[in-house]
Parts: sequence; C-alpha cells; structure tokens
Amino acid sequence: MLEKEKEALARRIAGEITLSSDPGKTMRKWREIFGVSQTELAEHLGVSSSVISDYEGGRRKSPGAGTIKKFVEALLKIDEARGGNVIRAFSRTIDVELPTSAILDIREFAVPITVEELIEAVKGEVVACEEAVNRVIYGYTVVDSIQAILEMSSEEFLKLYGWTTERALVFTKVSTGRSPMVAVRVQGLKPAVIVLHGVKKLDELAVKLAQRERIPLIVSRIEGEPELINSLRKLAERTEKEV
Repeated sequence: MLEKEKEALARRIAGEITLSSDPGKTMRKWREIFGVSQTELAEHLGVSSSVISDYEGGRRKSPGAGTIKKFVEALLKIDEARGGNVIRAFSRTIDVELPTSAILDIREFAVPITVEELIEAVKGEVVACEEAVNRVIYGYTVVDSIQAILEMSSEEFLKLYGWTTERALVFTKVSTGRSPMVAVRVQGLKPAVIVLHGVKKLDELAVKLAQRERIPLIVSRIEGEPELINSLRKLAERTEKEV
C-alpha cells in the first residue's frame, strides 16, 4: 500500500528528527500528526510510556539512529492498521506543492502552534466556537474560494488538507462565508479551524454551520491577500526556527 509514499514519508520524518535541535519536540509533533497516544506508541515499541514522555520532554539524550528507525516504523505501522490516512495524505502532496490553482499557499508547521497564534497572525476575530480556540494546529492552506468553486472536484478538495486535517483552511475572496462552510460540511473532512478573508457581510448560516460542526470560525481583518499570505508564511518560518 503506497510503498513509495511510505518510504518518502519515513525519510522525511527521520530526517527532521535527526537534524532537529530539539529531537524530542519533533518526535512529539509527528506522533500527534499521526494521532497516536504515548501509551499506544510505547506498546508498539515495547517500552513504557514514560520513556516516550522523557524523549519528548528532553529528559533523555537525543535518540540514536536505531531508536528513530523504530519510532518511524511504529507510526507508519499504526497508521496502516488504521487505514493509512496519514500516508495517503502525504501522497497527495509529494509530487507538487500546489496541486491546483485554487490553492494559493500550503504549509506544514515545523512545530504545532495554537489557534491563538494564528488569530494574531491573521488579525482575526472569532465569530463562532470561541471555546475551541485552545487547540493546536499543524499547518494551513490558503484557498481562493472563487477558484475552488469553479475548478475543484470532490477529490481535489481533499488536497486542501495536506498531511493532516488538524490545520487551518483560509478562504480568500469571501463575501459572506456561506459557500466555504457549505463545502466543508458536504465534504465530510473537518479542519481544526476556518479563516475567512474579504468578508463583506457575514452570513448567519456560515456561523451556524461552524457551530454545528464545532469548528472555530475566524474572520481575518488583514487588508489584502498578499499581506495575509505573507503573515502566514512568517508564522511558518518562525516555527522552523524553533526546531
């Protein structure tokens, strides 16, 4: 199953951990992207969960090549047992960075950030599910909402999620916010947070759909699209410096 993509993903994970100035933090990032608990990972590795915790917290010396190999293999094996969702997500982004013209930018963070940090970066106002903004996200995708409606098929819409759904979908050229929220609801996969840019008059249905799906909905007040993308890229670059 997707052997080429699995091997490429394994190399990516191992490389990031090896080159990281904080390998434990990078290990935690990937464990969380795969949605694996410390206990489950420890069982697959045949160690106690405290060992995983010590690595992630920097209380153990940097893992050697053998430990990293076993760590990566365990994550991939667990993902395959669950249906290979993360591996398939990686396969959608392996060949080209921007698989459709509707995607203006797509990035994965080197370390997870909080939704509060995202709100600050986009000069955002939370209009739905403010109680859920304490979660963390692992990336973002900026989408031209008009191009998405005109061009994207259901299969292409899945490419918005990059490697993980625990990300922000940022829709530009939005007038009311209804269309992006309807599209997200119909597709089934849910992002961790949705940002709307260019809103002239927010539709009440958009807010109600966000509340029903329990997705924090944010309206960005940054003036222009280039400024929005630049601010998000700076946020991604900052996470790279933290690794």
